[in-house]
Amino acid sequence: MSGVLERTLSILELLSQHGEGLELGAIADRLDIPRSGTHRLLNDLVRLGYVRQARGHGDYLLTTKLVAMGLSYLSNSGIVDIAQPLLNRLAEVSGELVRLSVVDGERLTWVARAQGARQGLRYDPDMGSDAQLSCSSSGWALLSTLSDDEALARVAKQGLGRPEDFGPAAPTSLQAVLEAVQTSRARGYSVTTDTYSIGLSAMSAPVRFAGQPAFGVLTIAGPTVRFTPEKMDALATELMHTAQQLAAASGASPFFQLTAETGSAADANERKPIYAV
Repeated sequence: MSGVLERTLSILELLSQHGEGLELGAIADRLDIPRSGTHRLLNDLVRLGYVRQARGHGDYLLTTKLVAMGLSYLSNSGIVDIAQPLLNRLAEVSGELVRLSVVDGERLTWVARAQGARQGLRYDPDMGSDAQLSCSSSGWALLSTLSDDEALARVAKQGLGRPEDFGPAAPTSLQAVLEAVQTSRARGYSVTTDTYSIGLSAMSAPVRFAGQPAFGVLTIAGPTVRFTPEKMDALATELMHTAQQLAAASGASPFFQLTAETGSAADANERKPIYAV
């Protein structure tokens, strides 16, 4: 039974990366599943409303059912209600895109955003995707709250990815990632330029309690031509202060509360909000 479940989930994950859809044969080949089995699983997903066919016997695509489930969960978890006013304010102050990512197990997923840019270039990635820990500012901020060994273990598990998929300054070795993480830890927040994507600069601060791993990450991102090192330096205090406010307000969200408690068995009275790593 677990094999069927794993195969079904792998199909959903694969289709989530291909908005244009995929043919049955392509799905079967990429996931190394027999075509007969792939066909049965796809028929079940179509019947349940998670997948549809673009044509009678053409490409398979995801429906919005999974998206609706995710949005419903975020709404009921209280994450967006707590974070959105703070994100809106930071976006207004910075004039750039502000994003919140949350830690769910070993995944770091972007769940909320506010766009501060009113004109010109805008950086506006899709929500719901996982951060690449090795080269994103949000990844470095999260890893900076872990021990070096645990940080390296998480990066190794996720992988460095293909260099051509990221920016020219993306680390290409675990040692390079570790050095970036250590610098972020000493600074209190992370800074990246041309790492996750060429032409993109970003800075991130962990959302966490004193001495605990981050349970969220707050990020400001924008085009490198506009979001300069000088501008990032000027926004550092505001970024970390907003991360502190998010940590202080996190108790009102069941998701944040559970995530923070899972990270440690420390007494709740000792977990005071901080913004420096």
